Parts: sequence; structure tokens; C-alpha cells
Amino acid sequence: MKWRGRRESTNVEDRRGGGGGGLAIGGGLGTVVILLVVMFLGGDPSEILSGLSDGGGSSSAPYEESAEEHDHADFVKVVLADTEDVWSEVFAEEGMTYRNPTLVMYTGSVQSACGTASSAVGPFYCPGDEKLYIDLSFYDELKNEFQAPGDFAMAYVIAHEVGHHVQKQLGTSDKMNVLRNRLSKEEYNKYSVRLELQADYFAGVWANRARSMDLLEKDDIQEALQAASAVGDDTIQRRAQGYVVPESFTHGSAKQRQDWFEKGYETGTIEGGNTFAGLNF
Repeated sequence: MKWRGRRESTNVEDRRGGGGGGLAIGGGLGTVVILLVVMFLGGDPSEILSGLSDGGGSSSAPYEESAEEHDHADFVKVVLADTEDVWSEVFAEEGMTYRNPTLVMYTGSVQSACGTASSAVGPFYCPGDEKLYIDLSFYDELKNEFQAPGDFAMAYVIAHEVGHHVQKQLGTSDKMNVLRNRLSKEEYNKYSVRLELQADYFAGVWANRARSMDLLEKDDIQEALQAASAVGDDTIQRRAQGYVVPESFTHGSAKQRQDWFEKGYETGTIEGGNTFAGLNF
């Protein structure tokens, strides 16, 4: 992706080194499994975060970033800026006004309106405060743990979480919250899958507009598709437990996630992203 030297978003909170308090989730295989299961949840992470402490805590020592982390921070700021430009344009085409989200960079753990989360949950979006949260160490985890290398794999992650912000503004997130209180867990999971696939579709819409702005490079889309496959529920379950339980899916299969990203990439419009077709929504 052509990103160096381009506009960086100013809608960023840097909480790195501040500490978020709450429960720290251990490392090793446990961290990997937790990360696999809950990453990209975005729509309403309260179920995952509700078990964590609301505690605070901070460090007075200034945070010192490595050169590599500085590079990652610049990258996510540029991608966020691109999503701002794209979704402002898309919303304007629909006669609406886009409200930019805020991206929070943190280390270790963080406090959000949805609760306190360890970095083990991966990047997430909290609809309660309309903020995206990311520990930049996930950049390397995506490459090493998930075998999804490339800067555009990370761009897909950010665009997916921004997709949840789009859903919040369109009222989809609020509808999901109503359903959560009415449906069984198994029935709600069906809607959760559609919510996540729509965020993948919106990530594809962003990629479509990025292509029209001549920002893409060779293999960028393949990197995004590889990342989408790596976080499919079937891929995650095979890796974590050795078998697949389709009725427990909450984010969609690898193929579904790839298909909806590709569809968004092909159409570049909001209208083609009705992933809830066939459901009473």
C-alpha cells in the first residue's frame, strides 16, 4: 500500500505505556487461543469484556517506542485518514454526514466504554464511545501467529473495525443490541455472523475506493484475503481445538469473510452489503 508521506489522521489517542488496569490475560497458548476467538468482534464487545475489571491504573514513566513501532503507528494513522476520506465521500453520496471515529493506541490493557480489555482480545471497536482500540504489537502477531503478512493485511483489520463504526452510524449496532436481549445465544450468533460479514463488506468498499485513489500495490488485495481467511471461524476453531462447530460461529467462515470482502471491493457502495437478507432484521 502506498502510504508513506501521506496525511495522517489526528483522531488518535495515544495511551501507550499508560496501563489500563483490570485483568491481565496470561501469555503463551492461552493468549493465542483467546486472541483467535475474540478478535474482530467489534459490534459489541461487552460480552467478552464484561468479565474484566473496571479498574484503572497508570504509569508516570514516558513511553518509549521502538523505530518499528513508530512505523506501525504512522501506518495506522494513514489508513485511518484514508477511511475518513472514503466514508465521508460514501456518506455524502447517500445524503448523510459521516462522523469520524477515534483510534486509541495502547499497550497491555485499556479502559473503554465497554469495559477493560487486555491486548489479548486483539483490535476491537466499542460502540459505546465510538472508538477503535489497538495494541500495535498485533501487527507482528498478524504476521507471525496468523500467517497473514503484509501491510494491507493490517489495513484490512483497521478497515473492518471502521466498518463497525459505519454500522453504528447506520443504526445496525443498535438493532443488534435489541436482538441480544430477545434471542437465544444460538439464534443471536446467526445475526452476529451477518454483522461481522457486513463489516468485511465495508472493508472491501474502502479497498475499492483506495484503488480508485491509486493507493494499492500488487498483492494488496491478496494480503487482505489471506487475513480474512486466517480469522474465519472455521480456521480459528481448527487451530484452537482441532475441529469445527458451525453452530457456534459468530464471525463467519473463511470463505464467507473472503467472499463478502471481495463483494465490497467489486461494488464500492453501501447498497450491496445487505448481509442480513433472509433474517428478520
